[in-house]
Amino acid sequence: MQIDRLTLAASKLPRYTSYPTAAQFSDAVGHADAQAWLRATDTRRAASLYVHVPFCRRLCWYCGCNTEITRRIAPIERYLATLNREIDLVVGLLPGRLPIAHLHFGGGTPSILPAQAFTALMAQLRARFDLREDVEIAVEIDPRGLDEARIAAFAASGVNRVSLGIQDLDPDVQRAIDRIQPLDLVASKVADLRAAGIARIAMDLIYGLPRQSVGTITRTVADVVALGPDRVALFGYAHVPWMKPHQRLLEPAGLPGIGERLALSDAATGALRVAGYEAIGIDHFARPGDALAVAARVGTLRRNFQGYTTDDAPTLVGIGPSAIGSFADGHVQNATRTDRWAEAIEAGRLATSRGVRLDTMDRRRGRIIERLMCNFAADLAADVAEEPALSAILDSLDDLDRAGIVRRHGMELSIPPDARPFARIVAARFDGYLSPTATRHAAAV
Repeated sequence: MQIDRLTLAASKLPRYTSYPTAAQFSDAVGHADAQAWLRATDTRRAASLYVHVPFCRRLCWYCGCNTEITRRIAPIERYLATLNREIDLVVGLLPGRLPIAHLHFGGGTPSILPAQAFTALMAQLRARFDLREDVEIAVEIDPRGLDEARIAAFAASGVNRVSLGIQDLDPDVQRAIDRIQPLDLVASKVADLRAAGIARIAMDLIYGLPRQSVGTITRTVADVVALGPDRVALFGYAHVPWMKPHQRLLEPAGLPGIGERLALSDAATGALRVAGYEAIGIDHFARPGDALAVAARVGTLRRNFQGYTTDDAPTLVGIGPSAIGSFADGHVQNATRTDRWAEAIEAGRLATSRGVRLDTMDRRRGRIIERLMCNFAADLAADVAEEPALSAILDSLDDLDRAGIVRRHGMELSIPPDARPFARIVAARFDGYLSPTATRHAAAV
């Protein structure tokens, strides 16, 4: 039976920033496992460090992140004090001083931290970890709360990459999602960042929002391109009101159907390519000389909890509420609620609340999924030899082949250029945990 692409695009699937995905995390893995994995970390190899800042001044109605709304400084100060204790706990478990190649501040809104607080936090991280001379320090930024003092603190602390949340620049769309952010404001902050010496700038866009049209999203892309970012991320809006009830506030304005979502994605993708950006994976774009574009061309592109990256570190240490860590033997996640995270840290134990252990099959399938998501191709000959059950998966891809989503040549799979937005659908066939009736995920495209 022929399956059309619209039907496939509506499939509810994970984003595959890990395998097994967070849906498989459980409390069968806890702080004792995280302790053991930290103690076993190879400190001769550089690792990555993720810091989660769980605060925003205002809730955007589309948001799917782990965040808390505050207009007061007191909760932020309490968080920072606890975060410093968590850093000490983590470092105390490591067998040596851990070199860091990538440091990423996510949220929430990391740029909500006052300038002096950010400077102090960076000093603490430099004192407790070995930040390499070529370390990439990236911060996610909300332009609406960015001031000169924060920009100066970022520059003085060594921040060398920022990602600006743009989402959409059309005023009507901004009203529908309750995120008012005029183009002039964004442009002025970009100029200020560059003047401070922070030149590597990425911007995040979202398609699938209320009141978007091909015309509005094309104009947004044109405005973003004029600002000259090195990278652009184009994410499909994940409408999951059963997990994020506030997203129901978008529904009265009307959400695009799956056909409209595809048209929005195609329009934005086409505009970015015409502007000279190279497509990276399923949702990133970069200037040809950018490290991400180079990695995609030479086959070293990776995918982790932050999305597409050049980061090949074997260990990711996550600190802060809901932060995820990754080790040779499994993944761990801190308690998502800030109070429960703080309670654990104040009691002198790691705040790990759930996770998953990896076995040989998980690692093998994870490598296949990552190759499909990054390279749009995978040679499964060696994998099938080690795990014959994979042969049955290969034989079950006929429907995707007929739909033009994947091509099979013996043990080799490839995803045609026009089908790359559907890569998650191919990857999902190798997911040994995904339930056919899964509803927690958002649309695949």
